Order: sequence, then structure tokens, then C-alpha cells
Amino acid sequence: MNKLTHFDDSGQAHMVNVGDKPATHRIAIAIGKITMLPETFKMVETGNHKKGDVLGIARIAGIQASKRTADLIPLCHPLALTHVTLEFQLDSTTSTISCKVRAETTGPTGVEMEALTAVQVALLTIYDMCKAVDRGMVMGDVKLLEKSGGNSGSWVA
Repeated sequence: MNKLTHFDDSGQAHMVNVGDKPATHRIAIAIGKITMLPETFKMVETGNHKKGDVLGIARIAGIQASKRTADLIPLCHPLALTHVTLEFQLDSTTSTISCKVRAETTGPTGVEMEALTAVQVALLTIYDMCKAVDRGMVMGDVKLLEKSGGNSGSWVA
């Protein structure tokens, strides 16, 4: 098992030094979901929510969050993201919306945290926009699906 990289030899937290790592094209894909009442789901699906296009706003919020990850996660490096996409998949049988994020950069460190942050904030935005009609929504199953680039190579869940 590898050691935790965010601690030095004396156990103090630190930002990992990536200065000597080569810049490579890096991709991370993450996913998560939110489940809601069927009536709430229908409002989002049909676009009849009084606050407007819930998924469009959640998409922008996720992209914005990916760019602010280093402001939220203390030991993350600020990254120059080259591409971020959010896709939503709606499942009317379970009243669930899945959010899938693909984040990319060319640099010395990965984009897993940016993809995961984007998923979480997109789901939180859906919750925020729909909480007036459904406070019982459940967010979950947030996880990294795959990553590529860098010294550790590719990884798939």
C-alpha cells in the first residue's frame, strides 16, 4: 500500500511538491446521483420548475466548482483546466438524476478532485433549486470512475 502523500516524514500536512513532475495530458471522470420524489423529478425533467432550467444551472455550477477546487480543498493545487463537461442522465423509474463529469488538464498533477468537486456541487445545486418542494432528496454514490495520465497511468473503477 502506498503512503499518504499529503504528510511529510514527521506527520505534518503539506502540499505535495509536483515541481519536478512532467506535464502530461490528464483526464478524470466522476459520477454521482440524486434521487427525489417523482413529482419533483417530473418538474426537473419537463423544465416546469418555477426557478427555471435546473439542469442547465447545475451544469454551470459544476463547471464553476471544478475551477474553484483549490479554494475548497486545502492541499489541492490550482490547475489550469483545459476542458470540463457535465452530463445528466435521468431515470424516471427511480426518479434519479445521475451527473457525470469529465475534467481535463495538461500539467504535473491529476484532475480527480476537480471532477469529484464538480459532481458534488452540481448535485447540491439541484438540491438547492428543488428543496422548496422536496427536502427529502438523497445524494450519493459519488465516485471516481476513471483517471488517466501521469506517473501512475490509467485507473478504472
